Amino acid sequence: MDAITVGLHERSYPIFFGANKLSMLGSLCAGLNLGKRVAVVTNPTVGAWYFEPVRESLVSAGFSVNRIEVPDGEEFKNSDTLKSIYDWLIEFGLDRGSFIVALGGGVIGDMAGYAAATYLRGIPFVQVPTTLLAQVDSSVGGKTGINHERGKNLIGAFYQPRLVMIDVAVLDTLAEREYLSGLAEMAKYGVVLDAEFFGFMFDNADKLLARDKDCLLATVKRSCALKASVVEKDEREGGLRAVLNYGHTIGHAVETLTGYRQFLHGEAVAIGMAQAAKISEAMGYSGSEDTERVLALLAKLKLPLDLPPFKASEYIEAICHDKKVRDGGLNFVFNNNIGHFTIARVADVSQLTRICGIGE
Repeated sequence: MDAITVGLHERSYPIFFGANKLSMLGSLCAGLNLGKRVAVVTNPTVGAWYFEPVRESLVSAGFSVNRIEVPDGEEFKNSDTLKSIYDWLIEFGLDRGSFIVALGGGVIGDMAGYAAATYLRGIPFVQVPTTLLAQVDSSVGGKTGINHERGKNLIGAFYQPRLVMIDVAVLDTLAEREYLSGLAEMAKYGVVLDAEFFGFMFDNADKLLARDKDCLLATVKRSCALKASVVEKDEREGGLRAVLNYGHTIGHAVETLTGYRQFLHGEAVAIGMAQAAKISEAMGYSGSEDTERVLALLAKLKLPLDLPPFKASEYIEAICHDKKVRDGGLNFVFNNNIGHFTIARVADVSQLTRICGIGE
């Protein structure tokens, strides 16, 4: 398998890329000098497709495998589900020599990773992301956690996996809407970090929509490399890493206001990116042509652009509960043309809602 490394000194780890390579998971884990007991955390949808090949691979490498299945959906990324994971880890008798495999999308990865970070004060875990969104975003960088009813990912920890295994062949079974959701996070990297990558996605949108394996491997690997380059410089989001939140400020507000039920995460991020591009233009960080290009790429990728109809006061309240609010002000990520970014403080959040045309 092809691989890159997330360079974090003693917390460094590899990201492996391939197609139809799940059978290699056991041998990759065996190379990490982990304990022989493992809990695979998954959900019914993913488990039906991929638990058995993952279990067989781990067993063939000498591991004893336990299955933990949690409900499927962002609305279950909460303390109740997390407690059920702890309950099963205790029931199975996993100790500090054991490890967790997160087999699923971002919800599974975030919750399983947070369970690993906190169970017995920390046991190793491995990411096997099965959605495009998780492959290019949440599985890389060590953000783990759960949602609170007042906001997304308000509870969690930075905790790096021991390895990430990305198999683009698993995307063949991914629902179309989930797949398109992942394209939003890929587009984000181009908008704020890499104009050439943005152009590649723009020119190859049809191949991406067709799930062309060669195109996917190239774009997934580039996305992970871009994220790794940011994480290596700012592991715990002290400054630079906030660039990865482009589109997320308003996107998270959309998710919160709709109870995590109307939009998938990537869809909400796409809406947030569309608004962030307009805001960036209105505040002088980019031109109208840049905004048009961002909106055109999102449209080519069949992603939503329009805000759901909530009042400005509701958006402001949701935004002000975001993790990026500090000392009453918001650190907002602007696209500086295409391929560059600026992070600047917005003291008056209502300025953003006015630019977006959100009524009172």
